[in-house]
Amino acid sequence: MAGLFSNNLHVPKNVDMKDRVADFWRTDAETDPIKHTLRPIVTGTSVLGVKCVDGVVIAADTLGSYGSLARFRDVQRLMKVNDSVLIGGFGDYADFQHIMKLLNQHSIDDAVIGDGVYRDAPSIHNWMRCVLYNRRSKFNPLWNTIIVAGKTYSGEPYLGYVDKIGVSFEDKSVATGFGSYIAQPMMRRALEENPNMTCAQARVLMARCLKVLFYRDCRALNRFQIGTVTSDGCEISEPMSTDTDWSIGANPSGYE
Repeated sequence: MAGLFSNNLHVPKNVDMKDRVADFWRTDAETDPIKHTLRPIVTGTSVLGVKCVDGVVIAADTLGSYGSLARFRDVQRLMKVNDSVLIGGFGDYADFQHIMKLLNQHSIDDAVIGDGVYRDAPSIHNWMRCVLYNRRSKFNPLWNTIIVAGKTYSGEPYLGYVDKIGVSFEDKSVATGFGSYIAQPMMRRALEENPNMTCAQARVLMARCLKVLFYRDCRALNRFQIGTVTSDGCEISEPMSTDTDWSIGANPSGYE
């Protein structure tokens, strides 16, 4: 019996899996080359913006395209930064989520300081220009074009544009993606005909532009949100849609 039971029992050695996983990733980090985003994966299309006499209106649809696949249909690409600034993002949605995370941290920092000072629209616009140009200079750009809508410290409406390489400007109407070719002429013409456009009229214009983009842009969706910045604050609407008429599709010929 003594030979059957030995005191030299084999006890399994405790292995710290956290250290093993850390060693695995550390080895990858030391041996693999630096990896940058070479092209966007899940993307959003046009963002539109118009400056009005009583505020600013921006709009974007809710489609996240996985290549040419209309994969995600509830992607919200408008973000409220604070009570006076909204942004809209075009391009890679993961990079836009990173930008939203950075802006959320800025809002938290402002609230913690509690001195009543907040970042107005020109401040956010200039900060976004620096961030995007900095990433471009590292040859690792954030694949986004950002529309900044809001108010200045003096209460004036402000509408700015900045792309992934840091090119930025301010204008009465801005658009990204396919919207810069189709919706921008519509917005410019509307502003020429009605220089004193109100936010209510601009929301109607935004819905019309997005409807045309849905007809013409294969990466667009008939489900969108409209954001408004006025002296009373800023808000983003719930997703909505417009009535469409595809009977016109029977008229064109020569493409069979």
